Amino acid sequence: MRKKLHYEKTGIASLLKPAPVVQHLPSFDAKGNAGFEAYKAAGKLQGKFVLITGADSGIGRSIATLYALEGAAGITIVYRDEEEDADASYTKQMIEGQSACKINLIARDIGYENTCQEIIDSHMNAFGRLDILVNNAAEQHKVTKIEDLDCATVERTFRTNVFGVIFLTKLAAKHMVSGGCIINTASVAAYRGMDVLVDYSATKGAVVAFTRALSQQLTTRHIRVNAVAPGPVWTPLITNTFNLEEIQNFGAHPPFKRPAQPVEIAACFVFLASNDSSYISGQTIHPNGGITINT
Repeated sequence: MRKKLHYEKTGIASLLKPAPVVQHLPSFDAKGNAGFEAYKAAGKLQGKFVLITGADSGIGRSIATLYALEGAAGITIVYRDEEEDADASYTKQMIEGQSACKINLIARDIGYENTCQEIIDSHMNAFGRLDILVNNAAEQHKVTKIEDLDCATVERTFRTNVFGVIFLTKLAAKHMVSGGCIINTASVAAYRGMDVLVDYSATKGAVVAFTRALSQQLTTRHIRVNAVAPGPVWTPLITNTFNLEEIQNFGAHPPFKRPAQPVEIAACFVFLASNDSSYISGQTIHPNGGITINT
């Protein structure tokens, strides 16, 4: 389908065709015919309160949706600015329309400690408790030559992908008690690199290292820290980064020969947030379409 469509740069989920799938998993029937089936929840996050960055669209939207289906009582959805208001409002309406979960929206740039404090204050004022923190927000900027990589672009990428993760975790941790968990979004780029996203790859490597180090620090407080490193995923970030030919062929290189849908990544976040992963910390899950990663 993608090869038949024309794409323009946009970070708006509603403009992305075909639409990313957020709560139906790919499946095969008894005859081997491909299709989708609705996500089957099992109450794994009953009564939990969650904060997710970058949750207005893409992977973050799917994480919020699955968490709500799993019984989360309240979720704060953090997004960048008013340009994403429509996506955030749609996500809120969709989740509250099909679950008992309450959604708190807040638009802030996570790259600065003072705005991260405003996010935490908003969540605590809305719900009074924080059980799960998902550091998912990220940005990337394609630059084909290292000589063309300017300081402003590098700083902007690190502010969102690294500074925001550290600041928000620092401020959230004091509100978390035993049984809490922190899940960070890394990337296959941290392990394999990506030639046109060298600074982005570096930020995701930092996220992996931060995850490993923080997990050791928070072990005595019984707070687990893990990461998910997706391969190619069909989200608005893709059309905002690459040219038409790259978009139309996006995801063709893993063994699966297709990009993931956001729901296929979000299911890993459900596992890491639930008691099913009670003996797992400092680790990274690799939903990447069959790419072999030596960690």
